[in-house]
Amino acid sequence: MLIFLDIDGVMVSGATWKVPETLEDGFPVFLEKAVRSLNSLITPDTKIILSTSHRDRFTLHEWKKVFLRRGIVVNKLDRFPYAHGLKKRKDEILEWFATHSRPKDFVIIDDDKTLYDLPKDLKEHLIVTSPYIGLTMENLQEVRGLELEMV
Repeated sequence: MLIFLDIDGVMVSGATWKVPETLEDGFPVFLEKAVRSLNSLITPDTKIILSTSHRDRFTLHEWKKVFLRRGIVVNKLDRFPYAHGLKKRKDEILEWFATHSRPKDFVIIDDDKTLYDLPKDLKEHLIVTSPYIGLTMENLQEVRGLELEMV
């Protein structure tokens, strides 16, 4: 499976009134339920593509360490190209699909509600989380539903 993964509002609460705890790497702690949910999706063949605005904060090797410190083993990791903050997430996703072959199994996990404007064939693979709650088991059930539909 290919997972397009945002961080804020998915793995870390987007609650602006609450300063998240950070680890020694200077990055916030991931929500426990989000870690459990994401770990339930990951297999040795899973590839995660970071779509987060934080994607250039670390090298890919450092990102793997960030995930590992938070209890998530990521074997295959990539990220969208640096966008200088000018591109919208929807456009980045559309560009990726325009330049890559479409994977059989994929999911887009983000809290950006503007992604509801994606074309129907991509929107069917979209999981929009609540930015204050992050990724949950309920979201995971949606992902599993997508997997069942693709079989």
